[in-house]
Amino acid sequence: MEILIQALQLILSLSILVVFHEFGHFLAAKIFKIRVEKFYLFFNPWFSIFKVKIGETEYGMGWLPLGGYVKISGMIDESMDKEQMKKPPEPHEFRSKPAWQRLIIMLGGVTVNIILAVFIYIFMLTAWGEQYLPAKEARYGVSVDSLAYEMGLRNGDKIIAVNGEEVKTFSEIPSKLILDKAKTVTVIRDSEKRVIPIPDGYISKMLERNEPQFISLRFPYEVGAFAPNSTAKKAGLEKGDQIIALNGKPMRFFDEYVEAIPKHKNDTISLTAVRNSDTLLFEVPVPDKGVIGVSPGSLANYFKMEEKRYSFFEAIPAGVSKAYKGIGGYIKQLQLIFSPEVKAYKSVGGFITIGSIFPATWNWEAFWSLTAFLSIMLAILNILPIPALDGGHVMFLLYEIISGRPPSEKFMEYAQIAGMLVLLSILILANGNDILKLIYGG
Repeated sequence: MEILIQALQLILSLSILVVFHEFGHFLAAKIFKIRVEKFYLFFNPWFSIFKVKIGETEYGMGWLPLGGYVKISGMIDESMDKEQMKKPPEPHEFRSKPAWQRLIIMLGGVTVNIILAVFIYIFMLTAWGEQYLPAKEARYGVSVDSLAYEMGLRNGDKIIAVNGEEVKTFSEIPSKLILDKAKTVTVIRDSEKRVIPIPDGYISKMLERNEPQFISLRFPYEVGAFAPNSTAKKAGLEKGDQIIALNGKPMRFFDEYVEAIPKHKNDTISLTAVRNSDTLLFEVPVPDKGVIGVSPGSLANYFKMEEKRYSFFEAIPAGVSKAYKGIGGYIKQLQLIFSPEVKAYKSVGGFITIGSIFPATWNWEAFWSLTAFLSIMLAILNILPIPALDGGHVMFLLYEIISGRPPSEKFMEYAQIAGMLVLLSILILANGNDILKLIYGG
């Protein structure tokens, strides 16, 4: 059921983005009185799920959910309609219009995707505001996995700066470490300020592990909820209990129990917990899965979250700022992919990876946040100078504007085919990585 919910969110999000992207091309073409022959959500090789013709345009939905398209009359595009291009140009065709008009049409989809992201952020800030944890409020520091430990970080470190730049919110720390290819991280450890150098090659290792939580927030272990058939619940633990020791050894933090409990599979452990003013002891069997079926309580019980509310007019500049930061962040991600040192291409994911970032339960705030991010991603990827993408058409149009003559139609046909092969290769790489991760883990 969880996978189905994630898949439905992904399909709905991509459908919204594709329709708006293609509408950007459609609207610009109509403004310049160019005929649009087709407007499709998803591709329709051999057949369509449905189609209807209104005026001169056929609107429809294809069965192959890899994007969508508008077929603009007199343009070499995905349809590879060579017969039309053999005929003399008509006034209503793309090729009959000045280069600057064609440039605006090709930039229409990207422009609308950026505008859509801004509007989503404005809507979200108006409806829900912002809630975040200031880095200084992470009073218990971080918990680290084995890779972060190798880097030099330790459980309980309070991270205050990355590359010498102060971090303001806790959530930005992982992205700063990776996207800024951090060389140093400044922490408070045992009441002392320390600058930890990050060894070469560790950014690549973070990405290869595909583990966003190489560092996470550290917090005390309070019982928040029980899983079905929880052995801890059967042993007598209750919601709100504070677990403070395992087999008599004092332990305060949740990450300590996550590491220690699986070591006692098929055994019974003694958990010491505080309930109100009483200290209680519970004998808890640990099944072969190594978990006792307890999830932690709300972090709001331990940390002071900052919350900012916006009026609609206050949300406008804030929404523009979020979109601007999102564009900058995604450009940095692309730079990592093309970095030989980092080798981030090994971490590129396809539809399974994208779908997995959606929550397993339907959450509108998370849905719109991810849709805004994907809208920015779609805009930036489409503007890359690869034939068959908007950016490839833009590149050739800029050449035409500068040189005064367009590339030949034969060259454009070959470029379109080459671009489609490049995109197919990227698609195979991304989804192949997904399949390898499913087979081998990681």
